[in-house]
Amino acid sequence: MNPIRFADTPLLALLPLALTLLPVLGLAKASDRNQPMTIDAGGQTGTLEGSGTTVLSGGVSVQQGTLDIRSERGELVMRNGEIVRVVFTGAPATMRQEMEDGSPMSATANRIDYDMTTEVVTFTGSYKVSSPTGSNSGERMVYNLRTGNLQAGGDGTRVRTVIQPRRPAPAPPGGN
Repeated sequence: MNPIRFADTPLLALLPLALTLLPVLGLAKASDRNQPMTIDAGGQTGTLEGSGTTVLSGGVSVQQGTLDIRSERGELVMRNGEIVRVVFTGAPATMRQEMEDGSPMSATANRIDYDMTTEVVTFTGSYKVSSPTGSNSGERMVYNLRTGNLQAGGDGTRVRTVIQPRRPAPAPPGGN
């Protein structure tokens, strides 16, 4: 199976940055955006030009620098030659990336939906976003990249946030 390379698709290259700007994650490794993006799938149907949807199936793997996304299925929605929405689904879809400070970040959800027009990322179905600084999990989280607003729970489901403590200050010399 030969990988499909999309290194020259600038809007698709925004996906890793957008998905990793969630508040509990910190900053994604900036150098990843300048790396070639490789999408590997069992099958591809659709267009990468004009308007329409390209469906990736049979196990999808997206890699760009330290970014690694895995899902059963992916959809790239095109409008006038530009990618306007990307959806990854699986049981679960997973994402891992190294942050700028070298720490790891991971996210899982049954569905990861990024609307590039509104800059809104929606994690649906048993999502969990984790980094060394903390985690957030529940059934549905909507994050607006433009405003920084996060919306989770409030629909009868529970949301769990865990914030790790800051590292304690070193003990003064002499043990007291």
